[in-house]
Amino acid sequence: MGQPALFLHLLLLLLFALCWGQRSNPGGKRPRCGRCDPRLACNCSHAGLTRVPSVAAGARTLDLSFNDISEVAADDLTGHARLEALSLHGNKLAVIHPSAFDSLWSLEELDLSDNQLAVLHRRWFSRLGVLRELNLLHNPYSCLGSRPVFQRLVGLRRLRIGGPALEELKRRDLTGITQLEELTVHANNLTRYEAGTLGDVWPLGRVTLSLHGPFLTNVSLASAVLRDVSYPETQLILDDLHLIGNRSVLPLRETARKRVRKMSFHNLSVSDEAITDFLVALDGIPLTSVFMDGIMLTGEGRWEGARLTDYKSIDEFFLRNVVVLNVFHFTSFLELAFLLKYPRKVSVINSQVFVMPCLTSRLLVNLQYLDLSDNLLTDMTLVETLCDGDGTLKGLRALNLSGNALKSLSTMSRQVAKLSKLTHLDISRNGYSSMPQGCSWPSTLRYLNISRAKLTTITSCLPATLEVLDLSYNDLKGFLLILPALRELHLSGNKLLRLPLGWLFPNLQTLTIQSNTLNMFDRSDLESYSRLQDLQAGQNKFVCSCDFVHFLQSVVKEAGGVHLTDREESYVCDSPFSLQGEPVGRVQLSVVVCQRVLFVSVSCGVALLVGLLVCVLLWRLHAFWYLRMTWAWLRAKRGSQRRRRRDGPESEALLSYDAFVSYSERDASWVENLLVPELEQPRDNDEGSVNHRPLTLCLHKRDFLPGRWIVDNIMSAMERSRRTLFILSENFVQSDWCRYELDFSHFQLFSGSAGGDAAILVLLEPLSKDDIPRRFCKLRKLMSSNTYLEWPQEEERSEEFWRRLRLALRGEEDDRERRTS
Repeated sequence: MGQPALFLHLLLLLLFALCWGQRSNPGGKRPRCGRCDPRLACNCSHAGLTRVPSVAAGARTLDLSFNDISEVAADDLTGHARLEALSLHGNKLAVIHPSAFDSLWSLEELDLSDNQLAVLHRRWFSRLGVLRELNLLHNPYSCLGSRPVFQRLVGLRRLRIGGPALEELKRRDLTGITQLEELTVHANNLTRYEAGTLGDVWPLGRVTLSLHGPFLTNVSLASAVLRDVSYPETQLILDDLHLIGNRSVLPLRETARKRVRKMSFHNLSVSDEAITDFLVALDGIPLTSVFMDGIMLTGEGRWEGARLTDYKSIDEFFLRNVVVLNVFHFTSFLELAFLLKYPRKVSVINSQVFVMPCLTSRLLVNLQYLDLSDNLLTDMTLVETLCDGDGTLKGLRALNLSGNALKSLSTMSRQVAKLSKLTHLDISRNGYSSMPQGCSWPSTLRYLNISRAKLTTITSCLPATLEVLDLSYNDLKGFLLILPALRELHLSGNKLLRLPLGWLFPNLQTLTIQSNTLNMFDRSDLESYSRLQDLQAGQNKFVCSCDFVHFLQSVVKEAGGVHLTDREESYVCDSPFSLQGEPVGRVQLSVVVCQRVLFVSVSCGVALLVGLLVCVLLWRLHAFWYLRMTWAWLRAKRGSQRRRRRDGPESEALLSYDAFVSYSERDASWVENLLVPELEQPRDNDEGSVNHRPLTLCLHKRDFLPGRWIVDNIMSAMERSRRTLFILSENFVQSDWCRYELDFSHFQLFSGSAGGDAAILVLLEPLSKDDIPRRFCKLRKLMSSNTYLEWPQEEERSEEFWRRLRLALRGEEDDRERRTS
């Protein structure tokens, strides 16, 4: 074999292996569906799945409807022993492995309808011992299997079988099923039926049969089916029938033999002749209820053939979605008097009824409940229907006229005023836009529904006897009317800004006020209702203030009192903007927002404490002293600069001193009697020598200018003196003014405006640096680093003291003299 052929052979083998792998695992890796709620209900419908996905372990319900799943493999559902409901409705399911459902021990509901199952396998259901509901409708199987498929389903209570391909039902098909609450059989194309197939199941609660074909083509077969399911206790529902003529009614005679009491027809096409034959066929049986939904009636309304029949047991007629072809060819219903005089309940819904003649109304002598909702009645035709309020329907207890074209409440109240037993009146979904001030209602009226109209205000037209009032979905902006007997009030869908006042309704137990424009309500609003138990106030525009949020969250948690019976999630914040859309129950507001006064008080207290601590700290660090000195120094500097600009720069030289003497008043005698004479008076050896000339001292008593601020004098004296001479003593430290002068001197030294030798310290008595205040850090440093002069206690050393002081005061001149020489 050549290399090209070998390569081609290997390629074909590879392709075959890939195809076989795809066939053995058509979907590849199983998809995953994570759409499960906290109750472990997994909704994977409409997900485009082609295989059964893997879902959360422990899932209780699994909805796989409306996907493209074509096969359920053996291990697709393993590990789901807790699964209670499984829906595979609306897929392309054609293959189910025999053991696919074996692990579903807890399964109670299984829906396999609308698929492609051509054969039903008994192994599918052999392990589903607790299954209660099974739906196999609309699959292309022609029979239910060669062997009983439901034999192990002893707990089954609801079964739906059949479809367009079902042709045969055999006696053993339902073996194992002992009783059913509901049985549905779609067998429009049924051709073979063994008598007793459905008859072995008893009791039967409700049976729905779709036998369109057999009723038309095989009357005996239809009769056999009806014979097996007709019991007095069974509600019989017949779908998709076409009854035209006497022959098509023949199977219904089987129901007469079994004395069926309740019959329903859905999607019924019938003629007046067939109805007459039906009435004749069921003559004398205790039929109590007839329900017809989706009726097309033909003929001319000829009922004469049934006028001798006996239907005393009839209690209810229910007709909905009735279409009468050629209605104007129909004669009066008066010929049905034999039938209309018995029922207590009559419903004709959505059937385009625009009037019921008064003569027909008078035939309904036993009528207690009348439902003419969703028709075409107007105020004028209502007058005819109720015989202009003459009390014809005197036994009527409940009247439903909702969904018509009524507009006048005064007309309505007048027409029902003489219905002396009327307790329930439903006139919702009509065109009422206003309410008169006074209305005449029957004194027995307890329930009134005027919802979904166009009312903007309410008046005393509403009867005070009402126990239940529904005014939902109008345009009401307020409610101010005393209704002492009211137990339920429904005001949803209006424009109310607040809850109605509770004292208006002393017996109110239920209040619904959803979808209004409520901003908030509080405990006092609820406490005004003395007997309120249930409240529904969600879907409003709530302002989530602290009080409202706290109140609502406490109401939700409280076990007693008023209960919020709607969902907690329906209470949503509309403002402030930061909380918009947030459920009130989840809102967490801070103390800053909710306890503003407390927060401000605490904040102010903390700020005051912090300020106090800062002040103490600043005082300890002498910050206030620095500020005071800075302000005083700046002010004095500005004064000095103004003087220079006024007097010229030479003025400073004319007013210069050799030293400014700072001393305590208590040391004045020493200064005036010793210091000044010694330094300012000329000495004999001073003549002709600059070093021995007299010194000029600045003393506050003598040289300060009167009328000037003392601080200005101090600053000016220091600025015009080459030295500052401090006469330190205990008196000095205790003197305020001396300390003030010391402050200024320290500030000059600290600011750098004078050198370190500008200050000369003279101690009149022993004084340590610790006696100097700590804020004078530079002066304390001077005492530590510079030599200071001490006034000697021995007189013989005084001459040396004066010599040294003169040298200190003349230090700058000596330097200039030396530089000059």
